[in-house]
Amino acid sequence: MQISMKCSVAVHCLIFIYEAKEKVKVTSSLLAQSTGCNPVVIRNIISALKKAGLITVARGTGGAELCMAPSEITLYMIYSALEPDGLTSLIGIHHCGERKCPVAQNIKYVLQSPYRKIEESVRQTMEGITLESMIEDFETRVSVPD
Repeated sequence: MQISMKCSVAVHCLIFIYEAKEKVKVTSSLLAQSTGCNPVVIRNIISALKKAGLITVARGTGGAELCMAPSEITLYMIYSALEPDGLTSLIGIHHCGERKCPVAQNIKYVLQSPYRKIEESVRQTMEGITLESMIEDFETRVSVPD
């Protein structure tokens, strides 16, 4: 069970955008350098965040900015921007319903309710985590010497 790596890269980008405001224009190549990701991956993530209304991006030489206060952006909003299927892809159920085995024929139905509960719990937790709290955690870690 794994939340998409795109989500951590997106959070990285959003924190970088916030921290860089009024200091430097945040471009996809700058974010690619910071994250270590391919610029195409970054552009896809930035596009999804923009489409979700979380950031704006100036054309040309770029310059990404947050569209909302960090306190209004939740981890679930970020995740949802990147994963169109939402949390339903978090836990999968293998396909075996066409087999003659009664367990195989019913496992999907047996697991649906528990998996929905897990997904709801994860969603509620992610909705309670804001970009602001992650920025605060980052700033605390940066200010503490090793």
